[in-house]
Amino acid sequence: MKASLLALGLTAIAAALLVPGLGLGSGDGRKVADAKVLAAVTEPYTGATNAIRGVPGGGLPWQIGDAQADLRADGSLKVEVEGLVLATRAPVPPALQGTNPIAQFKAIVSCAAIVDGAASTVNVSTPLAAASKTGDAEIEAQLQLPSPCFAPIVFVTSPGGAWFAATGR
Repeated sequence: MKASLLALGLTAIAAALLVPGLGLGSGDGRKVADAKVLAAVTEPYTGATNAIRGVPGGGLPWQIGDAQADLRADGSLKVEVEGLVLATRAPVPPALQGTNPIAQFKAIVSCAAIVDGAASTVNVSTPLAAASKTGDAEIEAQLQLPSPCFAPIVFVTSPGGAWFAATGR
């Protein structure tokens, strides 16, 4: 009886490893990052002085309401932000506080990678996505991520690549 249970268990494990989508060997659809919180850029990260992995901060501080980012091993990325606007405080000019003056956002996924045998940073960008005046946007893209992609960071950026929000807290 024990031998047949063992054989049945080993057969189930082998099938799960060989048949895609059964869990153990599902591969490309696995979550790499599932962030329920993104942090808005603030001093001292505004501007280029304290860029993170080569990505400069937006020139002014921002604030964010709700946000999430889902990155899969196959490069599928979905980012949703709500209320990503300029901060409601100085040094933001009063007329711009609480607004989003940028019509489009994009995302950058930054990976600690290996290029030609050496540690390297590889940043991969999405196409532009529409952003509302109230700072709401959805970014969906299929990216070519390096392999390996260690410690990925997802940035929400301007069309020129300055970040307004990033995974983390």
